[in-house]
Amino acid sequence: MKTVEYRGYQASVEFEDGSLFIKILHIDDLLVAECTNALDVQKTAEELIDAYLEDCRQLGREPAKPFKGSFNIRIPPELHRRAAMAAAEQRQSLNAWISAAVAEHLDNTHPTRSSG
Repeated sequence: MKTVEYRGYQASVEFEDGSLFIKILHIDDLLVAECTNALDVQKTAEELIDAYLEDCRQLGREPAKPFKGSFNIRIPPELHRRAAMAAAEQRQSLNAWISAAVAEHLDNTHPTRSSG
């Protein structure tokens, strides 16, 4: 699966039966488009997202936001304990400590991408 981004939204691009299907990820609404030329993928994704945002505006409805900044994770209890203790040693909340750890990992694995 390949992805493209536009206006804070991410879309998957998958090839099936001679067509490229573009689907907006990370939202509850279903947004899908199709094109036949790889050169049209970004433009098609942008048109799909712009149309969605315009539809929401006309309906007086807030568009789904891809990320709210909050998510639940499940980790082994021992890892949870170690992280909580490391955060306390640094006088940080567990949320702040994990946020910094994720940002550091992303910066190390994707140095050309922004962490904010």
